[in-house]
Amino acid sequence: MWAITSKTTESRQEGRRLHLGLQFKFAATYILLIAAVLLFLNTYPVLSSQELIFRGKRDTLRSQASLLSSGLSGLDEITASGAGQLMEQLSLHNLTQVVITDGAGTVVYDTDRSAQSVGIPCAWPELNTALAQGVDVFHPAFHGGAFQSRAAVPVTVGGQVVGGVCLFEYDADQGSLLLDLQRNLRSISLVVCALAIAVSLFLSKALTRRIGRLLQGIRTVREGECSHRVKTSGHDELAQLGQEFNQLTTRLQTTEEVRRRFVSDASHELKTPLASIRLLTDSILQADNMEEDTMREFIGDVNQEAERLTRITEKLLTLTRMDSAPASPEPIAPTKPAPVIRKAGHMLEPLAAQSEVKLVYHLEEDCSVPCSEDDLYQIAFNLMENAVKYNLPGGTVIVTLAGTREGTVLKVEDTGVGVPEEDLNRIFERFYRVDKARSRAAGGTGLGLSIVQDTVRSCGGTVEARPREGGPGTAFVVTFPLPDPQTQN
Repeated sequence: MWAITSKTTESRQEGRRLHLGLQFKFAATYILLIAAVLLFLNTYPVLSSQELIFRGKRDTLRSQASLLSSGLSGLDEITASGAGQLMEQLSLHNLTQVVITDGAGTVVYDTDRSAQSVGIPCAWPELNTALAQGVDVFHPAFHGGAFQSRAAVPVTVGGQVVGGVCLFEYDADQGSLLLDLQRNLRSISLVVCALAIAVSLFLSKALTRRIGRLLQGIRTVREGECSHRVKTSGHDELAQLGQEFNQLTTRLQTTEEVRRRFVSDASHELKTPLASIRLLTDSILQADNMEEDTMREFIGDVNQEAERLTRITEKLLTLTRMDSAPASPEPIAPTKPAPVIRKAGHMLEPLAAQSEVKLVYHLEEDCSVPCSEDDLYQIAFNLMENAVKYNLPGGTVIVTLAGTREGTVLKVEDTGVGVPEEDLNRIFERFYRVDKARSRAAGGTGLGLSIVQDTVRSCGGTVEARPREGGPGTAFVVTFPLPDPQTQN
């Protein structure tokens, strides 16, 4: 009891570990994917907006700087008064700071009077680069929640650099808009992330719960409860897996029930002759002065029970070999069934004469079946023996062999009392008997028809039992397929 409890506890702990492991992996995967998407959404729009603002400011500042440079190039000399008048004419009041220098980089004009930079060299690297290389320079930056942009343009006259213009803009309004965009995206991302985590945990838990049910079902079946079924819902792959599992357990349950019934029936059938043999031998051993005729009668009974035990054992071995045979045997050469049927009938003539039963044949000689001679003999012998044993004195066994477009049909009919309709579907089950008392009296084991069915199936055919047409009795109809043309060469 302790071992069973320990095993069950261990299985539950293992299932819980697997359940939590899968749940964590699924949830972590979802969360990581959503986090990656949110990170992209938080960076790409901001960077794109920032780049778009930088482009706009570059174009605006360069245009204004070029306009101012063109105006200064028309002056005879770059002076503070001339630069101031030009600034008034161009109305460049939206700029934070404007610095104008001469060709040597000395500041001539500066809108920021507090800087006190007039008369000294300009320290802005953008302006120095523009003067030294004669090119336009633009440098954008976003610091402290504001856009800080500088544009430097040289002033040229006749191909000579005579001065420079540098514009500086400090834009806190657009910087505030960009920060608001970042904050809004961050807030939305936090809400989406929280919802995503909740949904991920819910979905992963629901998914792992279904997997856990399947796993628990597998363990239950492994412990021997083949009747266990798992609940399935939905139409996805897990639902299909659950349905396949239920179909598998149904087959396992059927197989287990057949196996148990077979073992029980086999044990019962073997026990009966063994009990009779033991009873007869005990009677012989315990008798002090048994008459010779009585002893011979007892020994004869022992011999009959031993033969019966031998027949049961041989048929059980035959069924075992069929059960373990390959599912797809190699094609075999076709056999002419008519001679084999006559051979089986010849072996049954003594039994038929003893039972006052007549054997009648209607055989087509040209028929061929994809079945070995031994298997065909076993089919014909068992069906004909069954028809003789369960016939009535003075009855007839009619054996018919005919070819059709679909294959070859072997029919064995008797004129006995027949088989009840409710027993026709079970007559091929192992150890099944319609009349158990009469079957044992006739020496039947309840295995002959099972051997016939398994042998016919191994040849690719079918067999069925039906009431005989035109009178009492039973007809067994075996249908063989057409032989493979390749095996006839």
